[in-house]
Amino acid sequence: MFRWRLHGDGRTISPDAIVLPEERLTWPLTIGIGAQHVIAMFGATFLVPLLTGFPPSTTLLFSGIGTILFLTITRNRVPSYLGSSFAFIAPITASTQAHSMGAALGGVMITGILLALLGLLVSRIGTGWIGALMPPVVMGAIVALIGFNLAPTAYENFQESAFTATVTLFAVVLCTALFKGMLGRVSVLLGVLVGYVVAVLRGEVDFSPVAEAAWFGLPEFHHPEFHLGLLPMFLPVVVVLLAENVGHVTSVGLMTHRNLDHMVGRTLASDGLATALSAGFGGSPTTTYGENIGVMSATRVYSTAAYWVAGIVAVLLSLSPKVGAAIFTIPPGVLGGVTFVLYGLIGIVGVRMWVDGRVDFSRPKNQITAGVALVVGIANVTWTFEGITLTGIALGTIAALVIYHAMNVLGRITGTDVHSEPAEAVEPTPHG
Repeated sequence: MFRWRLHGDGRTISPDAIVLPEERLTWPLTIGIGAQHVIAMFGATFLVPLLTGFPPSTTLLFSGIGTILFLTITRNRVPSYLGSSFAFIAPITASTQAHSMGAALGGVMITGILLALLGLLVSRIGTGWIGALMPPVVMGAIVALIGFNLAPTAYENFQESAFTATVTLFAVVLCTALFKGMLGRVSVLLGVLVGYVVAVLRGEVDFSPVAEAAWFGLPEFHHPEFHLGLLPMFLPVVVVLLAENVGHVTSVGLMTHRNLDHMVGRTLASDGLATALSAGFGGSPTTTYGENIGVMSATRVYSTAAYWVAGIVAVLLSLSPKVGAAIFTIPPGVLGGVTFVLYGLIGIVGVRMWVDGRVDFSRPKNQITAGVALVVGIANVTWTFEGITLTGIALGTIAALVIYHAMNVLGRITGTDVHSEPAEAVEPTPHG
């Protein structure tokens, strides 16, 4: 587990070489690369607790612990950082408003356990059934509607301070367009910093909680409550986590010139256990992070030793309540600006799945599947019966699955759908 062989002299990497997961550079260089991974995940990981009301220091603590757990279960074969998952924002927000933070944590914990069980199933029988159940048009629609369902929340924050939100939005856009390499990868974080400075100058930031917070101490812990009526809101998130994990494993496999498909079950189980553990103490749910894939791509260093460093650094940073208090001073206007980008990007990941899966939208079953699911999700159609509430995300997911498979079967029986859809799992670009 903790024996990495030194890559070459440990100081240089030839242009055509990569540092493999079981290799490392010298420890000073490895620590430096691990710090880059912390910087890459920092902005997105902290945005989730800001948007959901979860304690940021607790989120950071279990982000680090979850990463260490992931590396342990995958036996250091899949380099990855587990940051906060944006896919949970909509059900967490709805659950907190309907009941409490504890109720939202309960939903997150059950979802994590289900994902872990799904990982065990995948380890046993493989991934072929996933493509049959959720072909690209279905999976893309579900991911897209989760992002677009959050649009009203972004606009509510935007209205709190339209000027600050607009500056933040354009700062993210300009940083993405102007910078390459690492700066381009952390354009969201840079945009937040620019918006934060503007908010300070406009008197929109209250620093008193930071002054009152201690430098060192344990994070704030909360515990889950279980309301089964809220569970349907969380179930569609499993689809997103499934897509993110498959995409992450595929991307890392391509970059390291290895077939890592046999590791998908372990990555799903690891992510699920990390999410459930985090929810047990008040932290945000986790997922594999595309931001850190960018760091690996830029540095050509895939050493899991760097991720152990990143996980340990995250745990140490979480033990300062002052850090958490400082993060919570980010005002709604800044959040409104940055979430216009982030929520839109979640939706576009779904659209990207359609493109990568070569979905033929000249076929009625694909048109209606995607169209109805998106409208249900964006309108946030809600249905309550016998204490169970189904929101736009849950109903949109059900609509996508039922409409596609019903039209597929009926089309083959009647001859109106003569071409069979290839049942392939999409390999999406991972998202944090």
